[in-house]
Amino acid sequence: MPSSHPTPSPCQWFFRLASALDCRSAARLVRLFLGVVLARGRRTVTSWIRAAGLSGEFRPCYTTVAAAGKRADSIAGHLASAAVRPLVADADRLTFALDDTPTERYGPHVQGAGVHHNPAPGPAGGPYVYGHVWVVLGLLAAHPAWGVVALPLLARLYVRRKDLPGIDPGHRPPFRTKLELAVDLVRWAVRWLGYWGKSLWVVADAAYAKAPLLKPLLSLRVTVVSRLRRDAALRTLPGPRPPGPRGPQPLYGERRIELAKRAGQRRGWTTRTFHLYGKPTAKRYKTFLATWRPAGGAIRVVLVDEPTGWVAFFCTDPAATVADVLTAAADRFALETCFRDCKEVVGAGQQQVRFVWASVGSFHLCLWTFTMTEAWAWGRSDDRLVDRSASPWDDSTRRPSHADKRRAWRRELLGEEIRAVLGPGVTPREIQVAAQRLLNLAA
Repeated sequence: MPSSHPTPSPCQWFFRLASALDCRSAARLVRLFLGVVLARGRRTVTSWIRAAGLSGEFRPCYTTVAAAGKRADSIAGHLASAAVRPLVADADRLTFALDDTPTERYGPHVQGAGVHHNPAPGPAGGPYVYGHVWVVLGLLAAHPAWGVVALPLLARLYVRRKDLPGIDPGHRPPFRTKLELAVDLVRWAVRWLGYWGKSLWVVADAAYAKAPLLKPLLSLRVTVVSRLRRDAALRTLPGPRPPGPRGPQPLYGERRIELAKRAGQRRGWTTRTFHLYGKPTAKRYKTFLATWRPAGGAIRVVLVDEPTGWVAFFCTDPAATVADVLTAAADRFALETCFRDCKEVVGAGQQQVRFVWASVGSFHLCLWTFTMTEAWAWGRSDDRLVDRSASPWDDSTRRPSHADKRRAWRRELLGEEIRAVLGPGVTPREIQVAAQRLLNLAA
């Protein structure tokens, strides 16, 4: 049964995000956001509906979730300006992490689902997984105590060409590769966040370090950092234009650069301490400039001597420093942690919907509530987010997990509702309704 009291004040973001929809759907989306935060157990859409007190409107709720999927670009823009922008106000640039992740699904009638490579099979997992694959764009924000946190903003559903016929023609998206979807996400970031007056960097997995991604981003004036293949066809910097008839300045040098030979040379190595993964880390490296056709010209190459062997990174900005490149490459793993928490804590992929736009909308609701939870907890002290007094075996200095932050936000939302019910002028009927709602959520 829905509560008769107004939505607590921390939910003003819900209204801002829902304003991208029709007014009728917007009111339901506000309460569905509240249901996503308060839902317990398996996070299906029905559990969201029950936690939001919308059981009598369950059919329009599914329509609202699908509408949120269709308007994901606008909603993500509102989220970035309302909740995320204050967190990166002091940053010199905006650094985005780009990667893809699967969500397992079951059943032959789930639109857009297919067999995909499993990036983290684990001891008992298989090499393949059946479900959806999402290309996700997350903004990396540095917290003074927690380190770098990935705030997912927008995602694109990747559907294999052979799986497209299983989607209704009226809702069937055109086939696009993961690289094309990644370029589309960065274009969205340039369009919606470019007016913030900061340069844009993108750090991606090595699978995205290819010409279909690098060259469009170069035209958008976006800097890319990624891993470099050991057999990359690098060349030296171009020399001066030869005398004679006029012509364009050469973009690539004449001599080939072998990364294995550069790494095998004993000279040129330098050891320096960098702040990586939240702590000072000594790295032995060498750096040089080269030209690479997939990047359309000169790049900064950084070779790092690791215990398991050397690895190579690159940056499309030749003026970038070694610290810039290594820090961005290390910060990218915050997005991997975000994927784990979105699936295990928020419940991304558990929503049990079949329609393609409902799948897109429900996945984005999970991403957006993750980001809003981190933004809500950003300025709060650790002792306000988690109380470890009842767990003396726990490490008191450990930073709060996303589950801790989510529980703290849930307690505040429910506390606001309880205080509203206990205020003056409340009828016994309203107290009974609120008590029944809280009991349903607790049980």
